[in-house]
Amino acid sequence: MAINTDTSSAHTRSLKLDIREITRRLNGALGATLVASLAGSKDLKLPYRWAKAEGPTPKDEATRRLQFAYEQWTRLAEAEGEHVARAWFIGANPWLGYETPVTAIREDRFTEAGTAAQAVIDDTFSG
Repeated sequence: MAINTDTSSAHTRSLKLDIREITRRLNGALGATLVASLAGSKDLKLPYRWAKAEGPTPKDEATRRLQFAYEQWTRLAEAEGEHVARAWFIGANPWLGYETPVTAIREDRFTEAGTAAQAVIDDTFSG
């Protein structure tokens, strides 16, 4: 199976960033409330603390979600613009059974969410 080079490039770039920087960028793009939700945190202020140099480190599962979310943000923002990328995260998504990508990411449904992001980039739908 061929890997989409945009996907592998976004993935590689996200791996090179510290989790604090990823969190800072997601906070700026999506807001801490959405970042907390997709990471699986009930504490809506925690993403602000994760982004600080002296702050706590996200748990492993939250780190994986943040890294994946940042990768999808990067792919979508570069291909479609930041407005579309933000709308993708919060909107009911037909590729996800009309759930939001935030929910899918929080539930660790990375393959489904990645496919849904790629469908937007490719402008395809098979439902």
